[in-house]
Amino acid sequence: MIGRVDLVQGRRRLVLGPPDAELRASVTINSPRRFWRSLAGGFSVGLGESYAEGHWDCDDLVALVRIFAPEMARLDRPRALMAPLVRATSRAPRNTRAASRRNIAAHYDLGNELFSLFLDESMTYSAAVFDPPHIDLHAAQREKLDRACRKLQLNEDDHLLEIGTGWGSMALHAAGRYGCRVTTTTLSREQHAYATQRVRENGLDDRVEVLLDDYRELRGSYSKLVSVEMIEAVGWQYLDEYFRVCSRLLEDDGAMLLQAIVFADDLAFEAEKSACSFANTLVFPGGCLPSVEAIGRSLAAATDMRQLGLEDITADYARTLRAWRSRFRARAADGEALGYDERFRRLWDFYLAWSEGGFAQRRILDVQMLLAKPGYPASRLNIPAEMRSSRNAGPREASLASASRPPGPSTL
Repeated sequence: MIGRVDLVQGRRRLVLGPPDAELRASVTINSPRRFWRSLAGGFSVGLGESYAEGHWDCDDLVALVRIFAPEMARLDRPRALMAPLVRATSRAPRNTRAASRRNIAAHYDLGNELFSLFLDESMTYSAAVFDPPHIDLHAAQREKLDRACRKLQLNEDDHLLEIGTGWGSMALHAAGRYGCRVTTTTLSREQHAYATQRVRENGLDDRVEVLLDDYRELRGSYSKLVSVEMIEAVGWQYLDEYFRVCSRLLEDDGAMLLQAIVFADDLAFEAEKSACSFANTLVFPGGCLPSVEAIGRSLAAATDMRQLGLEDITADYARTLRAWRSRFRARAADGEALGYDERFRRLWDFYLAWSEGGFAQRRILDVQMLLAKPGYPASRLNIPAEMRSSRNAGPREASLASASRPPGPSTL
């Protein structure tokens, strides 16, 4: 183990890992019988459920996740070998159009007030980019939005399609700053109502249209396409269809900016894609993270698009989640007043810490990929420096190969 975990149960203490390790966490088991029984139902699911119920506490949840992340990675190979058998004997739900609407509602329709407890004022629910490093969360989210627009080289002649509206921050930024037309779609009724109101309040009704449609229902032709951390809700069985639709909707000289949370390697993807995990059971029903390799396979099999560049923003997501969790905990009383009880708040505290630890230890990554159709003009191939692959790549630059290496030491 890369760190030390102290398990405290009454007067007994069990030390796991190197006693002198710098990375350490102390776990206090409050209800031993319930705690150990919960783990029998699935490690991450059991941990999340029992933490929400108060069966155990930890002085540093993020450190605990970081310590166990490499141990989980060591199990990927045997789990991947067993995955076909698991899929053959399980009745895992598929993200049909009806199921996708239910799954999205289960998370994103929990209430706009919930998300306002921890998101910045732009209500952007994806990794920020802290460049330069000293900026605050709101400025970092604005930099992320602008980074995506710059990579797409948006201008007033473009018609941008966004798959995954969120609460409207990308659509507002693209239309307001770059003057392009925007068509954006979401399956969340709460997000649709909120984004529509924001468009109206900002006087952008003539440039932004907000739809309540599944991506598979979209028609038309667009010069540019952006999809920020929506692919995680597609489902591994539908990756080819998702990219096929994106390619169909783009003009022959169009480009797509994809921001995706991905597993650090294809082995983890194969092990996890049919598993019942904490995230896809208790937080994001039906969710599944792809890998960079899986994305590449789908692009080759289902589209005529090619990858022009990739930027790894994983460290920025760890910092984003740290900020979200701090804000969420600081507003616990507001959450309680809104009706989010202690069990719910503990579940979401665990979710934010679980995610931060995964990014901090690079078990999971966050990347921005620029994709283009065959007719994308050579005059536009001046790829932003942060997306170029080079032998002397800096911390934000990554090639396809380097972005998909097995998890290594944290970059934080």
